[in-house]
Amino acid sequence: MTAVAAEDNLLDLPNRRILRLLQRDGRITNQQLSEQIGLSPAATHDRLRKLRNSGLILSIEARLDPKRLGLGLLVFLQVQMERSAGDLLDAFGHGVQGKAEILECHMVTGSFDFLLKVRVRDMDDFRQFLGNLLDDIPGIRETHTYAVMQEVKSITALEL
Repeated sequence: MTAVAAEDNLLDLPNRRILRLLQRDGRITNQQLSEQIGLSPAATHDRLRKLRNSGLILSIEARLDPKRLGLGLLVFLQVQMERSAGDLLDAFGHGVQGKAEILECHMVTGSFDFLLKVRVRDMDDFRQFLGNLLDDIPGIRETHTYAVMQEVKSITALEL
């Protein structure tokens, strides 16, 4: 069976239902899951195991309220490197791994090289973070900062 055929088989209707329900509530029990998709608990458990083993389910985690944790400022940061050489881009990618404030880092096309999603306490905290980033990671030419005034939509669930 080819990889595409195996993926298609993993995304049959019962598995899509399982994935939708898990995205909505990762704490759902196997019993509740089986009742909602109309399969036995054993069959549901087997399907769930196959979905996990296939790598289709990356993780199941809790979403926390950042404001209640004192992390009320969300910032998007564009980073342009001095040059788009592989070693410099790789060094940047490795450098951001240890920065807990960075929620996401994406290498992108266009007029800059990386787009970062950063969560910090406040603007003073961000200023310190940015100074450390520039000190710790060589080759950054320019940054552009976009502080979020209001989160209009923020979801993690994928359409199935």
